[in-house]
Amino acid sequence: MTAHKTLLLCTCDKTQSFDPKALQAAAAAEQVIVVDQLCGTDMKTAAEHLSGANEVLIACGQQAALFERLGEDIQAEIQHSAPLSTLDIRDRAGWSAPQANPKRLHAKQAALMAAAQLPAPMAPVKTIRSSGVCCVVGPTEQAIRMAELVQDELGVTCIVSYAGPVQLPSAAYDVAKGKLTSAYGALGNFKLEFSGLQMLNPAGRGEPGYGEAKATAHSECDIFIDLRGMGPAFPSHEKRNGYFWADPARTGELERIALNARELVGEFEKTVYFRLEESLCAHSRANQPGCTRCLDVCCTEAIFSAGDHIQIDSDICAGCGSCAAVCPTSAITMNETSFEAITRNLEVMARIYREQSGEAPRLVFHTLDAGAEAIAYLARYDDGLADDLIPLGLEHIDRVGHAEIMAAFGAGYAEVLILPDNEIDRRAVAAEVELAQAMLTGTRNSPSRVRVIEAIELCAAGDNAGRVSEPVLLVGGRRDITRVTANAMADNIEAPIPLPAGAPYGAIEIDSDKCTLCLACVSLCPTGALGDHPDRPEVRFTENACVQCGICESTCPETAITLKPQLDLSKDALSPRALHGEEPFECIQCGKPFGVASTINRIVEKLENQHWMYTKSDNVQLIKMCDDCRVKAQYHGNNAPMAGGERPRVRTSDDYRDS
Repeated sequence: MTAHKTLLLCTCDKTQSFDPKALQAAAAAEQVIVVDQLCGTDMKTAAEHLSGANEVLIACGQQAALFERLGEDIQAEIQHSAPLSTLDIRDRAGWSAPQANPKRLHAKQAALMAAAQLPAPMAPVKTIRSSGVCCVVGPTEQAIRMAELVQDELGVTCIVSYAGPVQLPSAAYDVAKGKLTSAYGALGNFKLEFSGLQMLNPAGRGEPGYGEAKATAHSECDIFIDLRGMGPAFPSHEKRNGYFWADPARTGELERIALNARELVGEFEKTVYFRLEESLCAHSRANQPGCTRCLDVCCTEAIFSAGDHIQIDSDICAGCGSCAAVCPTSAITMNETSFEAITRNLEVMARIYREQSGEAPRLVFHTLDAGAEAIAYLARYDDGLADDLIPLGLEHIDRVGHAEIMAAFGAGYAEVLILPDNEIDRRAVAAEVELAQAMLTGTRNSPSRVRVIEAIELCAAGDNAGRVSEPVLLVGGRRDITRVTANAMADNIEAPIPLPAGAPYGAIEIDSDKCTLCLACVSLCPTGALGDHPDRPEVRFTENACVQCGICESTCPETAITLKPQLDLSKDALSPRALHGEEPFECIQCGKPFGVASTINRIVEKLENQHWMYTKSDNVQLIKMCDDCRVKAQYHGNNAPMAGGERPRVRTSDDYRDS
């Protein structure tokens, strides 16, 4: 049975306009109602429809909590309330500069409305259990004070960092002296290591003393409170669940931490943000180092090496998505903000905007926290978003990689802007922005069409005459869509586009003077970009499959391989081509091809008359034979080194009878 939907639109006291029919079509609503003050004088309209049977979609984000409470009141009164969802089209589209083009604003509203109807990806969750075991590390006075604040709800152990006077503690918590040397884990599973640990001895008269020191000691806890007054124990510590770090410069820190720490007892749901396909990972092969891109960008150190592939600690992972943005093989993908979900949103919004306005939109990636707040502030107090600028909010701006940027151009956007929350976010996206800009070099779209901006730049109008191509079909993975988009925009697909060092696209070059065609690189290539020839010694290379992991370079015993980052858009990149090859050497006995001619000749040159085994003998000829002929020659030749003496004649009974 198909659910019917009612769309409620509010002009917000006649401060915004819209096209009701276009929004009704975008929302797939059965009916549309337009009022001026849905949160005020027209609230009865909202109440009336929330009391009905139809699903209700209210195009107001600011008063979402108010309408949710209204639905709860109606549910309590009549034991029924219609399903409710809300959507902001005012701050992101309705409120703009006085000179804004209404046609563009209405097209943008319809685009946002249509994207909101797409199904939201479902991310799996895991259960985190915390028994309230808490470790407090810091100076004696602060640690004891913290223990007093949380002892009623948590099981506390204080590890004081120096031996100062200590009041005999309550029996509700323990005290020890020691120095924190390492920390790992997250809520429910912290593992701490200390040096010089001494437990407080409460027995005896006078000031309590400490027991014998242990060189190293380990501890496990659910909650970790760090009062040491130095740098945090973890990078991006604010993203580490269960870890509290006190900023010495702030007042009231102990009380703030205690208030939050006391709540961390029980079972909690933790989102599993990622999916990992170990078989696709190009991290390492046979102990030879390869791709480390995800390890290099992970801000929480949740990723670690596990041999030929990486592993991710789901307890520590904060879901920023930077690993998925740089993974060249899609071994890591995100559950909440998958590449497929982002490209689907991009395609729908661009298509609806283009159909409604006949122009190409621009796109801005922003965060759902600080980025959304900046947009709301500009809408209320400034000119708001430019009329052609469509916002796409993500949990973390780190999630934006070159593939997402290129997918936006493939969907038909004329410009892609990125609004970071802070300087850390700005640095996190810098390499991916540089890579996207390099791909646009030599195309009809200027590299300046990809920019990291400040919030005030959101108000500036754009020049949409620069859209370079009709939309392409956004089907496939990150590399597929990147290649298709770059191909559609390129002026000349025959000349490879140079890319920055570390780019996940490129070729390899082999020094033929050094290469012995041992094929070690072929056997270890994780993506199949390197292959061999079935009939002759030859290294073959398929550029489109190469992710520039570097395993071949680190494996080559002759250091004959060099990586060359570039993007080859020609058809040649899709097929294997020979990088280096030779004719095989033919056995001097049977003529069977074996080995590499240059290698055999080089061995002969180095050994003939240079080594006692190959001096004044024909042993050097053994090197020129295949395996079968070499064995025969060693056992049956005139001067064979392994040949036995002449076999004696077999004696019979006749020999003895004659004698």
